[in-house]
Amino acid sequence: MSETKQKILDTALDLFSQNGYSAVSIRDICKRVEIKESSVYYHFKNKQAVLDELLQQFEAEACRLMSQLEQAMTVSADFSGGDFFQTTCDCFFEQYLMDDFCNKILRLLFIEQLHSEEMQKIYDYWMFEKPLAFQTQVFSMLAAAGIINQTDSGYLAVKFYAPIFLFAQRLLFCGKLSEEHRQVFRKEAHRHIENFFKEIGGVKLKELHSFNRKFVPEGTNSHVEKGAWL
Repeated sequence: MSETKQKILDTALDLFSQNGYSAVSIRDICKRVEIKESSVYYHFKNKQAVLDELLQQFEAEACRLMSQLEQAMTVSADFSGGDFFQTTCDCFFEQYLMDDFCNKILRLLFIEQLHSEEMQKIYDYWMFEKPLAFQTQVFSMLAAAGIINQTDSGYLAVKFYAPIFLFAQRLLFCGKLSEEHRQVFRKEAHRHIENFFKEIGGVKLKELHSFNRKFVPEGTNSHVEKGAWL
């Protein structure tokens, strides 16, 4: 991909994620990139083509991350490998919700879902349907392995994900995506996960201790000790 085309995409995404697709014109993009409109039309048929390419790149990245999560779940079917929860948090939190590109696309979708049924479907699929389906699978496997007692995995998925979504909306999708907000999100997400597993009856998993060591920001207080029941 040429440098100019990449600049057009990057700039368009910046503007779309701040103002919405409908509020941004080709002229706005050109002014920010400091190029003529003919340069945009050399690379893209129209503004819709710019949006389409951004969405294609996002869906390719989201599919890659989902495949990585599903592979981790298959490899850690007995949850004894020590890396499952760390992989999950790294994929969904670090590489998805807190990734600059994915974060901007999700902001764009959030704005445009109010005006476009197609965008609403894309937003719902990647923000709710896929994460909840994956988490439902995880809790089904935990229940089948006898690690947790509850068997309503769909309910547990919603109970687990709802606070994560709340923290994300407040800290990652409101205002500038700063490192300070990322750190607060990590802290709040960790506290929720710790409390969640306490509430559902206790889990004794190496993965959660690994998660605690690797994912929680340095300096965060934690009540999790090696070998302790969560």
